[in-house]
Amino acid sequence: MGGLPCDRHHVDYIVGIAKNSRLLKEVDVPMMLVRKTQWQVGGKVAGTFRFQYQAHSWKYSRWVVARLEEGELGSNPRFIISSRYDDGFKLYYEQYCARGDMENRIKDQQLSLFADRTSSTHWWANQWRLILSGFAYTLFERLRTYLKHTPFARMSPSNLRLKLIKVGAVIIRNTRRIRVLMSDSYPYKTALSDLVRRLVPN
Repeated sequence: MGGLPCDRHHVDYIVGIAKNSRLLKEVDVPMMLVRKTQWQVGGKVAGTFRFQYQAHSWKYSRWVVARLEEGELGSNPRFIISSRYDDGFKLYYEQYCARGDMENRIKDQQLSLFADRTSSTHWWANQWRLILSGFAYTLFERLRTYLKHTPFARMSPSNLRLKLIKVGAVIIRNTRRIRVLMSDSYPYKTALSDLVRRLVPN
């Protein structure tokens, strides 16, 4: 970390760093304020605090943003360094955490939509599986746009598949309409009906 390649090439970066005794000492006072607020309002309380810090192996100090969180399980401080001098809240939540969300989307693709099933010895077979996985991801992302402001909006594809797609039902079709009869014990019947109305508004 003494001289990051990003520094030498003038590339902005945001990097998480492990907590240590010096970092924790820097945030003693702001952490006390967060803890006091949590005692007053309950639940989980979080804030950010920016300060300059220089590790022994660094040639110069860098700006550190601390995410200070206090909840029922105690304190949970996290630290990042960045070359950017933005607001600490924006740096941590909108930029650093967004990186983690991108990693979750990759995990969705690999684990929930089986993009890791490329064990064939034939290149085209593996390519075809990846194409099908990509199509499935596109369909699930499209589905999420119709699930905004619902408890399903941030669910993984595996959860969406289990709760809204793999549903047992009786389908009755005649010349005028199609009826789908679902079990009264199906807990997401109303949510699925609302979703179908959004997908087929007419």
